[in-house]
Amino acid sequence: MMYVLKSLIVIVIAYLIGSIPTGYLIVKKLKGIDIRKIGSGSTGATNVKRVLGTKWFFIVMLLDAIKGAIPVLIAYNWFNFFAFKGLTPVLAAVAVIIGHSKSVFLKFTGGKSVATGVGTLIALCPPVGLITALIWAIITYTSKYVSLGSIIAVSLTPLLMNAFNQNVYYICFAAICAIYVIIMHKENIKRLLTRSENKVRK
Repeated sequence: MMYVLKSLIVIVIAYLIGSIPTGYLIVKKLKGIDIRKIGSGSTGATNVKRVLGTKWFFIVMLLDAIKGAIPVLIAYNWFNFFAFKGLTPVLAAVAVIIGHSKSVFLKFTGGKSVATGVGTLIALCPPVGLITALIWAIITYTSKYVSLGSIIAVSLTPLLMNAFNQNVYYICFAAICAIYVIIMHKENIKRLLTRSENKVRK
């Protein structure tokens, strides 16, 4: 029973950390506007770039990645009763990703969880997280589409987890994360197919 209670504590903490609307708060502070009323309506780094420029694109992306990693590290270090099987960190990773895209502080709106998801991957398995980030950077730079880089990079994470001999919890999490990110990008996919998606640079 105590294990279940501690698991619930991990999930709640992770969700609340994920719910901290980094992009929203920064844009509100610097520009006094609601980022959700700009562009795609997302609170993520790509939409922040439309308002604050490239520097803040990277700052928000880094902060969101750190936000994703923190709950996983908490699960490892504070609540490690299931950690030998990888269950608790995965529960924390799922919760923080949901928190980012469905923030309790923004009436369950938010971002698309890519940077936060990569942060969880780096905390769970650093090589997989870093390779995912590298794939994202290469595809985004060459194609000029952030959404395409995000979809392809995250979609490869289950294969990467398997390649690095991670346990079944991590592999399943990577698959769930990939599916979730793809669903969050459904409108971007439609625009990519019609070649009407906005490019990150000209």
